[in-house]
Amino acid sequence: MIKNESKNLVRTRRHLRVRAKISGTGECPRLCVFRSNKNIEVQVIDDVKRITLVCSSSESLKLADGNNISGASKVGEDVAKKCLAKGIKKVVFDRGGYIYHGRVKALAEAARKGGLEF
Repeated sequence: MIKNESKNLVRTRRHLRVRAKISGTGECPRLCVFRSNKNIEVQVIDDVKRITLVCSSSESLKLADGNNISGASKVGEDVAKKCLAKGIKKVVFDRGGYIYHGRVKALAEAARKGGLEF
């Protein structure tokens, strides 16, 4: 990391490297995570058609604890429930350049527990 680069710029570059290798299709869409200081957001995206199939966030669920592990778990359960309702069972996990730890890990494990395969 160069001296003047911000953490977010480094994360964005990491995300672009990952996105060059993975892509979502209609049969196996991409589950993309965005984590901010206050909330966590998830989208299930079909990259071929360029549409969002399912989305969920701690803000849309009106969670008071959207910036911690329990809030991320609730968002993971919600997105899994919405995906299964639309017939989506298998996804590709895109952690958005974030480390697989803490809120991102809790969201992924809750989505797996809810019935999604990745």
